[in-house]
Amino acid sequence: MTATDQTSDPTIDTCNSLLRDEISAIETYGQAIAKFPDYRGGCSLDRIRSDHEDSARELSRLVSRAGADPATGSGLWGGFNQALKGTATLFGNSPALKVLQRGEVHSINDCEDALANPDVSEEAKDLIRLKLLPSLSDHLIELQNRRNRIA
Repeated sequence: MTATDQTSDPTIDTCNSLLRDEISAIETYGQAIAKFPDYRGGCSLDRIRSDHEDSARELSRLVSRAGADPATGSGLWGGFNQALKGTATLFGNSPALKVLQRGEVHSINDCEDALANPDVSEEAKDLIRLKLLPSLSDHLIELQNRRNRIA
């Protein structure tokens, strides 16, 4: 499939966009883990990052099966990564958790947009419904619970 063909397929475009979100989330959680190793106790950032890695692998497989090249760069979470660096330094752990939550909400919104798109394949929608959204929702709850404990 040529680059032109890849950009004209809504399923591939959507999956690559979601994949970029996942790559960015992996990078952002890596930063948070390095900066706040104490988060590992009550809120497993390692597990959340691992969930994002699993989701990225699934999205990559789906894009590859469609005959396209999976995205390799990060998406809008990159901005959350930058916000995490600044916020965490200035205000402590709870604002950093809030930044991570915003990233999860961003990804949930992207998934919901993909589900609403009639041009996205049912295979991609099944992955979103059965894997991505439940995982993202769990992350959001876990991060909020952690924020509640330290507030």
